[in-house]
Amino acid sequence: MGTQKLLLEIKGKPMLEWVISSLREVVDEIVVVLGHRPEEILPLLERLGVKWTVNVNYLDGMVTSVKEGLKSVKDCDAVFVALGDQPLIEVSFLKKAIAAWKNGAKIVCPIFRGKKGHPVLFDKSLFEEILALGKDQFLRDVIHRHKGELETIEAGEWAITDIDTPESLEAFKRKF
Repeated sequence: MGTQKLLLEIKGKPMLEWVISSLREVVDEIVVVLGHRPEEILPLLERLGVKWTVNVNYLDGMVTSVKEGLKSVKDCDAVFVALGDQPLIEVSFLKKAIAAWKNGAKIVCPIFRGKKGHPVLFDKSLFEEILALGKDQFLRDVIHRHKGELETIEAGEWAITDIDTPESLEAFKRKF
């Protein structure tokens, strides 16, 4: 993107703030895991009063950020793994995911036209397995190993939308 994309504005609010606003409605604690140029995002997180941690190994993939985030949460029963560049998370999905988890699902994720998306909810019983993932392993490996404990919830296109290029940002703004 050539800039810190999480700070790009959508309808007057930084992209990351949209994500945090949705999550705030249903979770007790938010930890943002920073990687590339974290100092640029800190003023936003301080303004919003959100906890944060820095993943110095962010170039090694998303799993390293998830692991860093898990190390930062205390005494939680489940976590949502959400993407900072996915600004339209529907609160109704988050509430349905929590209800599915309370009914026994160990993993809950949105699905749109057969494609799984984010955010994904993971039960605490899976935290050690996630923390033990190696360099060439992914969260989807955990999901596949526990497919009998996975519940998918139909969601809108937002669940598979992330913004990675100036063109995808402009396309998103046209839809939003």
